[in-house]
Amino acid sequence: MSSEGVATTASPTLRVASVASPTALWNDSADPDELSAAIGWGAVGATCNPVIALNAIKNHIDVWGPRIRALAAERPSASESELGWAVVEELSVEAARLLEPAFVASGGRNGRLSIQTDPRLHRDEHALVEQAVRFAGLAENIIVKIPATSVGIRAIEEATFRGVSINVTVSFTVAQAVAAAEAIERGLDRRAKAGYAQSEFGSVVTIMGGRLDDWLKAWSKRERILIDPGYLEWAGVAALKRAYRIFSERGYRSRVLSAAFRNHMQWSELLGGDLVVSPPFDWQERINENELEVHDRIDVPVDPIILETLWDRVPEFRRAYEPDGMTAAEFDDFGATRATLRQFLEADAQLDALVRDVIVPAP
Repeated sequence: MSSEGVATTASPTLRVASVASPTALWNDSADPDELSAAIGWGAVGATCNPVIALNAIKNHIDVWGPRIRALAAERPSASESELGWAVVEELSVEAARLLEPAFVASGGRNGRLSIQTDPRLHRDEHALVEQAVRFAGLAENIIVKIPATSVGIRAIEEATFRGVSINVTVSFTVAQAVAAAEAIERGLDRRAKAGYAQSEFGSVVTIMGGRLDDWLKAWSKRERILIDPGYLEWAGVAALKRAYRIFSERGYRSRVLSAAFRNHMQWSELLGGDLVVSPPFDWQERINENELEVHDRIDVPVDPIILETLWDRVPEFRRAYEPDGMTAAEFDDFGATRATLRQFLEADAQLDALVRDVIVPAP
């Protein structure tokens, strides 16, 4: 890296993952074609969610359509949902194999493939934990997504205690990130007290910065608040930077992960930190195509004028930015939480419909 903090590599295809930075690049998709390309750019992990999994199956229906029919023949009493999730599991295991070299090289810190718990279980702590344990057994390098809801926080602690590597999801605020990191710490401490193995779990705590921006824009429009629209593009970045500082100061054993991209700053403003950025594949392509300069900016504060404006004019930003801005009981009713859960639940319904169309085609 040069004295100006710009990566010295000559190849634009490497800009999205600077080898000189501790910031890890993960790919926000388990699609094998996209993941293979991202690994070529330096990606060392992958995230996924019901929407992404559904799209990966739809984009390769020539492969998964016959497999769905075969599974239906093998399991004649299985529901559409059970068959759909069996395909999600197989897709995840296939993608996990691509990341095994990074998993071995990092000692388990990276090389992780995320699979998300069924969003229909979001109210059932026991069911979330049991599914997380099942998913963790699919491959050594699986990391399991559990939502940062009031129920999910309890499930995160218990699943960690039971040896599951966690990727916290449905998380948009500093308060959620801190609560989730504390739950992981409690789970790890309980493991140590019980004499269980203390391996590298590689757990990460996601802040879906772009989805926070989406909610604040919707809230401001509803409340008829007019501020510079560009300021709202910084809200997710501000929350991510603050969470990163808190994680560093408190020595949490999990890392912050930036997801749900809406602008390149959710990558570029976080470089230089020991955290994970997980852009969708299209965003990686755009970053490379535009040859964006790679600077270490994790410690560069957001413009105080932007922060003060958001703080004064957008009370929802205060709730998102402060580590005690919400209680765990309030996580469930935060606008971004409800919007995201609804989208994930809808993806579940669409996966059911896709399976139905394959096994019971229209006449």
